[in-house]
Amino acid sequence: MGQALGCVQVDQSTVAVKEQFGKFDDVLEPGCHCLPWCLGYQLAGELSLRVQQLDVRCETKTKDNVFVNVVASIQYRALAEKASDAFYKLSNTKGQIQAYVFDVIRASVPKMDLDSTFEQKNEIAKAVEEELEKAMSAYGYEIVQTLIVDIEPDINVKRAMNEINAAARMRVAANEKAEAEKILQIKRAEGEAESKYLSGLGIARQRQAIVDGLRDSVLAFSSNVPGTSAKDVMDMVLVTQYFDTMKEIGASSKSSAVFIPHGPGAVRDVAAQIREGLLQADSVQH
Repeated sequence: MGQALGCVQVDQSTVAVKEQFGKFDDVLEPGCHCLPWCLGYQLAGELSLRVQQLDVRCETKTKDNVFVNVVASIQYRALAEKASDAFYKLSNTKGQIQAYVFDVIRASVPKMDLDSTFEQKNEIAKAVEEELEKAMSAYGYEIVQTLIVDIEPDINVKRAMNEINAAARMRVAANEKAEAEKILQIKRAEGEAESKYLSGLGIARQRQAIVDGLRDSVLAFSSNVPGTSAKDVMDMVLVTQYFDTMKEIGASSKSSAVFIPHGPGAVRDVAAQIREGLLQADSVQH
């Protein structure tokens, strides 16, 4: 605003209050105005119409006895049509707004526990805005927006909350890990059972093939060599298998020492024992 030879300039987004001999006379809009000082006119002051912001930090206690700092951001502006009320009725606008914010927050937050306070920030902001709107409209101010920008518990409470969340997440992770190990063990057991089942089938087929081969060999040998019996053929087969077994034991580098009777007579004794067992089994069945 400039003033020269009784002329004044009012800047954009600003209004000026004109007085005559100390009494309110008019509100001057942005532009150039003639203000003859000789007639007692003067400017009492200016009033900005821009949106202003006031950050209020309020300490209060929740329902579960936790002290928190609630930070509210109030955006407000003076109304041009009520500029005289805004200029004359309030001497400390920010102090007035702060008092109302304290009153509403300290009346609302103690009814909530800490978790509800975080969840219902919008409800707290709405309650503050409604109370400020009713109070400040009488003084020529409009509440544009009210925000609860932060809720800060005590550092020890914050640390405890983090530890609780960490413990809960570790418990969930442990359960998931145990479940994964359980599934792995079940699958491993199923795999081993299937493997043993297939191995048993293979052994059974192998033994069946051996039996079939021995039978065919005995029949072929008996038919091609006159004067031989099945007993002679089996003795010869046992001797052959005996020497094959000894060969495999000797060729294996990781085999343990095996002490068995050695000699053709030992093979005959083994054959006799096998025949005796078969005969005893046959007599029991009959």
